[in-house]
Amino acid sequence: MSSERTKIGIGVIGFGWMGQAHSRSYLRIPTLFPDRTFDPELVIISDSVADRVDGAVADFGFREGTTDWNDVIAHPDVDVVCVCAPNMLHEPIAIAAAQANKHVFCEKPVGGTPDQTVRVEAASRAAGVITGVGYNYRWAPLVQYAKGLVEAGTLGQITNYRGRFFSMYGSDPMGLLSWRFMLGEAGHGVSSDILSHSIDLAHMLVGPIAKVVGTGHTQIPERPLPKPGGTHYDLGQPGDPTGTVENEDYFGAMVVFENGARGVFEASRTIVGPESQCAFEIYGTLGSVRWNLETMNELDVFLVGDEARGYTKVFGGDRYPYHGNFVPGDANSIGYEDLKTIEDFEFLSSVAAGRQHNPGFAEAVDYVSVQAALLKSWESEKWEPVIGIGDPA
Repeated sequence: MSSERTKIGIGVIGFGWMGQAHSRSYLRIPTLFPDRTFDPELVIISDSVADRVDGAVADFGFREGTTDWNDVIAHPDVDVVCVCAPNMLHEPIAIAAAQANKHVFCEKPVGGTPDQTVRVEAASRAAGVITGVGYNYRWAPLVQYAKGLVEAGTLGQITNYRGRFFSMYGSDPMGLLSWRFMLGEAGHGVSSDILSHSIDLAHMLVGPIAKVVGTGHTQIPERPLPKPGGTHYDLGQPGDPTGTVENEDYFGAMVVFENGARGVFEASRTIVGPESQCAFEIYGTLGSVRWNLETMNELDVFLVGDEARGYTKVFGGDRYPYHGNFVPGDANSIGYEDLKTIEDFEFLSSVAAGRQHNPGFAEAVDYVSVQAALLKSWESEKWEPVIGIGDPA
């Protein structure tokens, strides 16, 4: 069987949390998906911190390591480049990889601004390479089950949608002024970061959005200056020198979908209480469902005609897509990095089959078209139409 599989050489750029998560996923795929059509090989890792590079080679088994990301793209054994660098580096890295005829998987956001995402998608399409983007919550087994309920008409006509991503990672005013808070390194704030997950899920579950009205806000305008090697989870001390936060902490929106459904969205990185609440509620004429990442192995389902007249809690299990690859039975939970493994398995399956992946950079442009309308609405304080901003060629 192994002789029939396609060998896919992997180069990873950026070895922070996401780079490490993807690298673990590539190592795990052979142990979890015996019917796969490919074998991943960790060829080369790049990170600006030399100690991280050394650790990736020693502990993860990369054949080579470098502090220059150009070496990854130039490597002859690399078929896929996985981009996990800070947001504003995504554009030059992804475009260079595509132009070198490498398939590209990029963590979201593909660009820190809508225009950057459009340029990356156009360059990748012109190069004819396969692309993927890190909208990993699509792959949660119970999210896939909810998608099936919508597509089967079990919930009837969808009338309303509520999406949110509330996270506390920026709620402490002593949180350092890391790259995520800087326009020149992260691009926009939560509208480029976590709101993209909420609206991508809505695109998958309900469909395109026609018009929007939205507003943003910077809740914490000053933060302690960062320390070398720090992350956005690190804290400063009272009296430390501070700098200005350059992008938004909060975004809220009302939307109208092309199918007539109404929706509301919120995203915040400074809210107190929710730890990592990527959640949605879908309401239809025959039923509704509710899902929350914090309890990702549970889905609440309400169906008209159910004598109980209430929500039924459905637990994850091997009846649902992918779950059985990790654990058998019902109510045996899977975790966050399992979603990254599913994501990487699906992307590499697309590469092995020579087909464009979904979600790819085209779906990233679908999101930033909504984001551009939201940013315009924030400025105009009016409803704005969602206009596709990609290259029509």
